[in-house]
Amino acid sequence: MSNNRVVWLGQDDPPDLFPPVSTALREPDGLLAAGGDLTAKRLLYAYRHGIFPWYDEGQPLLWWSPDPRCVFKPGDFHTSRRMQREIRQSTAEIRVNTAFSEVIQACAGPRKSEQGTWITPAMIAAYEELHENAWAHSIEVWQSNELVGGLYGLCIGKAFFGESMFSATPNASKMALLYLTTQLVSGEIGLLDCQVVSRHLLSLGAQAIPRSKFIEILDSVCDPAKPKENWPNTAIACSQLLQE
Repeated sequence: MSNNRVVWLGQDDPPDLFPPVSTALREPDGLLAAGGDLTAKRLLYAYRHGIFPWYDEGQPLLWWSPDPRCVFKPGDFHTSRRMQREIRQSTAEIRVNTAFSEVIQACAGPRKSEQGTWITPAMIAAYEELHENAWAHSIEVWQSNELVGGLYGLCIGKAFFGESMFSATPNASKMALLYLTTQLVSGEIGLLDCQVVSRHLLSLGAQAIPRSKFIEILDSVCDPAKPKENWPNTAIACSQLLQE
């Protein structure tokens, strides 16, 4: 049962001073705490324990752990026949960690369906620091040597925590997501976290699982809690993704 209150964190509080995720509010779903800061230690502790920051410019820093949680597991990703045909005919390619700043800036750009962005300058700076230390990663889609889509997130152990994605051309972000699911199938990643349940993600094969089950899985896939460094250093043709 929710305790119906939000715990406030001070910037000087230890990075592990979060309340149990079981105490998160039911409305709004998953709101757990406010305040603190976006230091690497606090962010890594938060993600490792099923918590992530999400707030708008002008709001206090808010921390969330929704129930249920939206995830992809190995073999879950669904591609329609039309999308399979488009991918096989595509001349785009996947690159990893070659344009992290460009990807996060594109994700922070204006969206047709949104008034603004929750990816604030402070968030960008924090995740760029995590990228410099091999915790945050960008999966990029390139077409004719132009960045046309991608996503970014954190990887702790074998858990990839997706943060945001963008598309400048049709299906580009889906191709980036498809690449990550091939990492699930190969065993390079054990869990792909998409945070909040959406109709779009469910249509692609994501599952909504209880938060308690999600935390249980994290205990396994995040051990040992180290960055993933063995990403491919060469481009991968998107047309090959369905063969992985």
